[in-house]
Amino acid sequence: MEYQELKAKMDKTHYIYDETLATVVYVALKLGRPLLIEGAAGVGKTEVAKVMAAALDRELVRMQCYEGLDESKALYEWNYQKQLLAIQINRDQTDRDALTKSLFSDEYLLERPLLQSIRAEKPVVLLIDEIDKADEEFEAFLLELLSEMQVSIPEVGTVRAKTVPFVVLTSNRARPLSEALRRRCAYLYIEYPDLDKELAILRAKLPHIDDKLCVQAALAVQKLRASEAILKKPSIAETLDWAAALDALGIRELTPDALRQTAGFLLKNTEDLDLLEEEDICACGGHCHG
Repeated sequence: MEYQELKAKMDKTHYIYDETLATVVYVALKLGRPLLIEGAAGVGKTEVAKVMAAALDRELVRMQCYEGLDESKALYEWNYQKQLLAIQINRDQTDRDALTKSLFSDEYLLERPLLQSIRAEKPVVLLIDEIDKADEEFEAFLLELLSEMQVSIPEVGTVRAKTVPFVVLTSNRARPLSEALRRRCAYLYIEYPDLDKELAILRAKLPHIDDKLCVQAALAVQKLRASEAILKKPSIAETLDWAAALDALGIRELTPDALRQTAGFLLKNTEDLDLLEEEDICACGGHCHG
């Protein structure tokens, strides 16, 4: 796929991007390199993987990382119940070695996201979401997959990729990632959108909403994100939810009352909501009318 063709397919998904993002994604795809995307929560890192799956017409395989994630949840598990049943059924079998070998065949193997992605008949997009939440041991385990596109299963041996997935890793920078992981990846940092980009996202995703309201909503979100007092900055998804909520209520003009009444779609903790109420923050960039 050529660069302009990829951009055209991304455009069809109504994803708003800049040339840097498109170039890095294209080159990573072309070279078969994993793509590591860092940025604050809610800036649209996960969306890149979803857009690429749509643009490439591939299945999206998602692995959500968390503390304590291990190989059995990420790579494979054996179907122990089925194995025990097979042992009971074949307990009189004389060839015990053959029985043991059969118990560790594909019939009893439960694929998890990593194994599923490299054994797929058609290439997939593999999203390893929030890798910074996983332990360093798990990150080290990933290196074999990212470097060699293969994994080791003790009972089976080395499993090499049937197809090469396009791998997207995301990180909110909750902890530093290893240099070994970074070396294996192309890198992209995504910031919160500026006013023009936020407005473009609103117009692309919610084309039916009054444009004046979109402008006012975008200005409000920009001001809220710029406030040091706000603990949890509104994400792009929350901006879209909020604008949709305003539209659902038939609001065409953003007022302080409208902002307070619908703030729960935008601010997701009580401290930020109290701040909005107590200090009467009007984040409408001078466009609110009370």
